[in-house]
Amino acid sequence: MAKPKVAFYWCASCGGCEEAVVDLAENILKVVEAVEFVLWPVAMDFKIKDVEALQDGEIAVSFINGGIRTGEQEHVAKLLRKKSGLVVAFGACAHLGGVPGLANFSNRDRIFDYVYHKSPSVDNPERIVPQEKTVVREGELTLPEFYNTVHTLDQVIDVDYYLPGCAPPPDLIMNAVEAILTGNLPEKGAVLSPDKSLCDTCKRKVTKPEKTVIREIKRVHEVMLDPEKCFLDQGIICVGPATRDGCGERCINANMPCRGCFGPTSRVDDQGAKFLSALASIIDADSEDAINKITDSIADPAGIFYFYSLPASMLKRRLDI
Repeated sequence: MAKPKVAFYWCASCGGCEEAVVDLAENILKVVEAVEFVLWPVAMDFKIKDVEALQDGEIAVSFINGGIRTGEQEHVAKLLRKKSGLVVAFGACAHLGGVPGLANFSNRDRIFDYVYHKSPSVDNPERIVPQEKTVVREGELTLPEFYNTVHTLDQVIDVDYYLPGCAPPPDLIMNAVEAILTGNLPEKGAVLSPDKSLCDTCKRKVTKPEKTVIREIKRVHEVMLDPEKCFLDQGIICVGPATRDGCGERCINANMPCRGCFGPTSRVDDQGAKFLSALASIIDADSEDAINKITDSIADPAGIFYFYSLPASMLKRRLDI
């Protein structure tokens, strides 16, 4: 009996999701035994033409990580959608836009201007920037279009399931692979992680006071963090109240606050707005000046509240540029 065909592809991301597959350790041998890889550029030498030669729907499942930043990424994502029975948005960047999606606070022109003209390490007196087409003696060279906006995967193609996290934990990856191989799958569109808040299972919950209040906001390098105490109760921004459970509390266990890579629960439309609402409810101040003093102490609030989710938010990008 032929093994089910599986593809992995890497769009706008750091590559950590690919490392997460390697982190399956000995379990990766079970996966290799059960499936046939037909595309995995980070590990194996397949070409896009190999995928183009497959029948439509011939790939059982494609795991696509990263947001969509370029025309090439959109092309391959659409090709894999056509050739695959299932598509899984693999990791925070495909699911929500991720850290690359913070570029939606800027635009293509500003990014190119900084990277190719203003960056301190750049020496570019002729002010050359990449072109989509360049004619040289040997012929025409092409580069993929660099989009003005980073998109989530489901803003470009139909997605069947979402495997969240930066990167997805090995146990969730293995559970997803087993569910796909056995056909024991939830309803289409499900995020393959518990649909409850991280705070519901956080081990620091037992030390949380009945009413948390914040009178001063600090950054992690400014204080000696109590490893047992709720971060918010220490005045540290922790996005756990607006974040889905299932990560195994990796950051919390390392005495670092949650930054929200698992995205919101199904009952939340906008993770950043949800956290802003939660934060506003615990700020303890009796005047507008006192409120402003507290909120002004938050370094890069938009970047913190939408660290992983700006392209998936209600606004999706900064609108005035």
